[in-house]
Amino acid sequence: MADDANTVAGALEALVRAGHDTGAASRTRLEGALSHGTTRERVVALRGLARRGELDEALWCALVADADPEVRREAREQAARRAPSAPAVRDALARGLDDDDALAVDAAAFALGEIGDASAVDPLARVAREHPDPRCRESAVAALGAIGDPRGLGAVLDALDDRPPVRRRAVVALAAFEGPEVDAALERARTDRDWQVRAAAEQLGGAPGTASD
Repeated sequence: MADDANTVAGALEALVRAGHDTGAASRTRLEGALSHGTTRERVVALRGLARRGELDEALWCALVADADPEVRREAREQAARRAPSAPAVRDALARGLDDDDALAVDAAAFALGEIGDASAVDPLARVAREHPDPRCRESAVAALGAIGDPRGLGAVLDALDDRPPVRRRAVVALAAFEGPEVDAALERARTDRDWQVRAAAEQLGGAPGTASD
């Protein structure tokens, strides 16, 4: 058993090294592991190819929708870091908001927010309002704030009636918007029963009874 563990560890270490290399042989090793390796090997190979900038549009699209939830989570997290510009990749990420795996939905929302994809506002708003997992609702609200499209404001305002972590995220997201609705929402948030929600609102809009800059 120890020999098997050492073999696995050695294979993973070789993939990590390949991900920091620039040679053709290293790329071949990574591509082989991505296609035929174990879940762990595929995740490490994916990271290496993303780091090297060697994931093309077709691979991004395939990986963010991979059959293995761990692989597609990693692909979406890498997309958040690398911000691929192809519309097809953004569309694949948006479809990922319907994933059965909550962590994969969370990763898709984060990636769409980091990319700043305004075309994803409507599906993100749906996740923010309707997803049963609060982590997904929170990530969707954060993405709507990062994108800052006015069409997302309604969902952010609705999130102020959600659980405390989602409410806190909604207050932060309101920094991307302006108008009387936003001012009224911040005023209400400054009397929220959760002290962290109150603190976030005061940081954005000044202490209660004071004018914001």
